[in-house]
Amino acid sequence: MRRDIFQAIADPTRRAIIAMIALQAMTPNALADHFNMTRQGVSKHLRILTECELVHQEFRGREIYYQLEIAKMKEIDKWLEQFRKIWENRFDQLDELLFKLKNNKS
Repeated sequence: MRRDIFQAIADPTRRAIIAMIALQAMTPNALADHFNMTRQGVSKHLRILTECELVHQEFRGREIYYQLEIAKMKEIDKWLEQFRKIWENRFDQLDELLFKLKNNKS
């Protein structure tokens, strides 16, 4: 089944995994140490993240390390950009209103 990146980031555990491997590549065992779940549970989340192409595996000897795919994260940022512009515009409007209200009280 083809998953998209938004399914991957919808889960708080997967978001936490993304945050952790953004700092450094980690093994499933190292990740499992940070959660109240088994290695198999973490592996299930990693499989979804891999299917969504947000992480990739790197084999180092007998260990598998998972690393973040920054390019894929840019897709999320690109999608959010449209909302960021709306939010910034609304904050600017709020700043103007607060400035007017402050000047009216003076």
